[in-house]
Amino acid sequence: MPLAHAWQTRWAWGTIAGMTTENTPQTPQTDDDAQDAAAQPTAFTLLGGEDRVRELVDRFYDLMDLESEFAGIRSLHPESLGDSRDKLFWFLCGWLGGPNHYIERFGHPMLRARHLPFPIATSERDQWLRCMAWAMQDIGVEASLQERLMQAFHGTADWMRNRAG
Repeated sequence: MPLAHAWQTRWAWGTIAGMTTENTPQTPQTDDDAQDAAAQPTAFTLLGGEDRVRELVDRFYDLMDLESEFAGIRSLHPESLGDSRDKLFWFLCGWLGGPNHYIERFGHPMLRARHLPFPIATSERDQWLRCMAWAMQDIGVEASLQERLMQAFHGTADWMRNRAG
């Protein structure tokens, strides 16, 4: 497994599985820990693979376009959401433990640096999280997986905040 893929899988799934509450990669302490982590299904697999990740991303951006409560985060995006849809899909595939489409195209995600030009405060973080929760519910993501994903999304979304409030 390439190093970048191992890091992404361990970070995302470790957080989702509750192995850590930090936004940092978890390094297995022993070879047995590493084997146990490798034997667990990834969130990507549990969600249903690329088709389901695409469905989730499409519903997320559809809701952002349709629902006025997400106007704040919608205003941070370009008029056309096509590129945003693709980038989130590519990123989530790898972050959830699947193919690293984003890294293959753009290198390390550097999420915080890529989001610094956009004013993101608590309001925008919470809109993003509500939109994602609604999208997961709409496409029928299993409740316990939704909960684990939302915990991981919260940590990442909170890390994107770059403005007070």
